[in-house]
Amino acid sequence: MQYVGIQTQQACNNTRSVVLLCLFPCLIILLAFLVVYLFVVFANPDETTTVNPWDLSLALTLQAMPYLLGGVLLWFIIAYFSNTAIINSATGARPLERKENKRVYNLVENLCMSQGMTMPRVNVIRDSSLNAYASGINNRTYAVTLTTGIINKLDDDELEGVIGHELSHIRNRDVRLLIISIVFVGIFAMLTQIASRVLIHSSGRGKKNNGALLLIIVIAAAALGYLLSSLMRFAISRKREYMADAGAAAMTRKPQALASALRKISADPEVEAITREDVAQLFIEHPRKKSAFNGISGLFATHPPIQKRIEVLEQF
Repeated sequence: MQYVGIQTQQACNNTRSVVLLCLFPCLIILLAFLVVYLFVVFANPDETTTVNPWDLSLALTLQAMPYLLGGVLLWFIIAYFSNTAIINSATGARPLERKENKRVYNLVENLCMSQGMTMPRVNVIRDSSLNAYASGINNRTYAVTLTTGIINKLDDDELEGVIGHELSHIRNRDVRLLIISIVFVGIFAMLTQIASRVLIHSSGRGKKNNGALLLIIVIAAAALGYLLSSLMRFAISRKREYMADAGAAAMTRKPQALASALRKISADPEVEAITREDVAQLFIEHPRKKSAFNGISGLFATHPPIQKRIEVLEQF
């Protein structure tokens, strides 16, 4: 595998962040147009004989655009500034005080000093599994979170490699990029859930077929947007793990230790508290049970196969 320098990686992730910020609102507008067009054609077929459905749909979408963009902006602002609390709540993470575990603090602090990095917060998840993740959007919110299992079951060199991997995510701007993608993917997840609940509610009250048709269209459009945005997010995730592994190997100068840690992690990565797929992608190894659907051609995999990552590290 070909590796690039840290500055190149940071620049690429910064560019991708900007692209995502522009792409997701555009995708929402495109899906809104699709919903309006299908509604005009199927829910009001009589009007299509007097008015061009394409022109009418375009006009209605343009009228709704300020409200759509305003909603996206509001959602992003709320999620952007509350992402730390949301992620900690989803994972059950809590701050780890220095006096609770000086060993972990010393490992994090020494690595940060060697790289000239600001030391992130250190969090812990009370779980016997072996896993870890980095989170945050700036020096004030960056954090490295470890399970109690990974702290207790890895030796110092292995744990240092894992911490180096998470610090590399922070240094490479991977964490900020992924949180931006998580925020916008959440919009489509929310739209799909709302549309589904409204459909169930309206069906129970005996609404007309046209109303049910509209809601089915909304569900299909929201689900399509969620699928497309998820695919883009997953493509980013797979490459970033190799880069973080390489960064940790260069940072600690012990690639074999990280390879050994990954081998142990692969035996028990499942964190019981994790129920959200968007949060699961932050971990060093996917913390939920794999399904056959997620493994189809690797298309829906948030992480590359851990055995391949080990093989790359063993080539150092």
